[in-house]
Amino acid sequence: MYISPRAARVRNSLVSLFNGGITLILLLIAPLGLAAVIVNTLLIMSLSYIIASLADRVIVWLLPVSQTELFSEISSQSGSLRRQRQQSNVDHSPHWYQ
Repeated sequence: MYISPRAARVRNSLVSLFNGGITLILLLIAPLGLAAVIVNTLLIMSLSYIIASLADRVIVWLLPVSQTELFSEISSQSGSLRRQRQQSNVDHSPHWYQ
């Protein structure tokens, strides 16, 4: 499983917003002051983002190291198979030069 850092940041932000929204709804029902509701909601949003980011780091740490290559890197380094075969069949030193 590969997920880019940008996608992980978006996912963690959505999780924290969702948790914050649920917390805001629950705390507005409770008989608390507005400042307590706002502070608790912001704390839960920020802590859920931090916890989700830490969980991502733990998962990356637990995953085995893999040798992944991007297709663009492979094609730019090695070229097509036809080109590789043509280069391997061509004798680079002409016989008349010897």
